Amino acid sequence: MRVVSLVPSLTEAVAVTAPGVLAGATNWCTHPAGLDVTRIGGTKNPDVAAIVALRPDLVIANEEENRPPDLAALRAAGLDVLVTEIRGLDQAFTELDRVLRACAVRTRPRWLDEAEAAWAAVAPDAYRKAVVPIWRRPWMVLGRDTFAGDLLARLGVTNVYADHAERYPRIPLDELRASGADLVVLPDEPYRFTADDGPEAFGALPAALVDGRHLTWYGPSLGQAPEALRAALRRPVRGPS
Repeated sequence: MRVVSLVPSLTEAVAVTAPGVLAGATNWCTHPAGLDVTRIGGTKNPDVAAIVALRPDLVIANEEENRPPDLAALRAAGLDVLVTEIRGLDQAFTELDRVLRACAVRTRPRWLDEAEAAWAAVAPDAYRKAVVPIWRRPWMVLGRDTFAGDLLARLGVTNVYADHAERYPRIPLDELRASGADLVVLPDEPYRFTADDGPEAFGALPAALVDGRHLTWYGPSLGQAPEALRAALRRPVRGPS
């Protein structure tokens, strides 16, 4: 079996579960460490010719991460493309199982069972309302129907913009500050928010700096995500008043 992955989360899931199956992955596929496969460009601009040259049995993609024209080009070249849709935790578990079976994995991996068990044991903390920026210049936040929003909700954090018409709306900073949130959650991807870049925009509002991999990746990291995210949410920092 030869597989090319266009999604970092799925790359890690396949590489950990079935070493040697991956023939290619994107430049953004950073896990597991030391992954030695052909790099085929980015998630938004994959090198279609390079992928075709690898002669994979399967290309795995995601409807949010990858662009339809690129997936159409791969199919037009005769490749089998499996496209996942993951907008919540339960869907993530189902899709991960589907991807691994498509990659000829016959036994459900232990990490997937452990991840499900870890999330099944989660009891939400005290109710909090948060804004969750994913970009600045312009400011963009989590809106409706997102995987990351579902994870936060299970931990007791309600996304202020969960009912927005858009999934990743652009919201002016003044509106974010006046949203009624009592917490701002700042992941380090896709925009790399840090203690020095992000909290200061929200003044005295507590800011939880979270690992983007634990918040947005669906793969082996899901097993550690509940505890890692909860720890970050419990120790927010504050910008200058």
